[in-house]
Amino acid sequence: MPERGTSVDWTMALRRYLAASAILHLVWEVLQLPLYTIWAEPLSKQVFAVLHCTIGDLMIAGLALLVALALVGRAQWPQNGVRAVWLLLLIFGVGYTLYSEWLNVNVRGSWVYSSWMPTLPLIGTGLAPVLQWLVVPTLVQRAAIGRWPWSAQTSQFRAQQPRDA
Repeated sequence: MPERGTSVDWTMALRRYLAASAILHLVWEVLQLPLYTIWAEPLSKQVFAVLHCTIGDLMIAGLALLVALALVGRAQWPQNGVRAVWLLLLIFGVGYTLYSEWLNVNVRGSWVYSSWMPTLPLIGTGLAPVLQWLVVPTLVQRAAIGRWPWSAQTSQFRAQQPRDA
């Protein structure tokens, strides 16, 4: 992670984003495993499920970043415009999760929640996967750019910006 006051170019931020996404989504998938009935299955099925879901999470994270940057990214990203990108990452991640959990739990029956999974009222979606797409992208942004996405841009970058007339 860069020190406070230093800037990260977009290629380094992208590499860190993808690496942190892979690691943090893998950890999250392992930790939430007991919240699904696959927890009672043989280890080989659990490992496959964790790897399958982590790869899917990484694909969602990468596509969400690409779309967010295309919609609201600035040429100076990640020194500038981080908050809007982060908010879109949360919207895309949570939105896709709500859809995917509904489809795979209620329609396809691809996976089943265990009795330990807290669910959201009215819609019945698992709380853990929704929290995943609030917590992980936030931590990933922190790892990728060296500051929280809601914090002000670095003072070094601000000093380099031309003043508007």
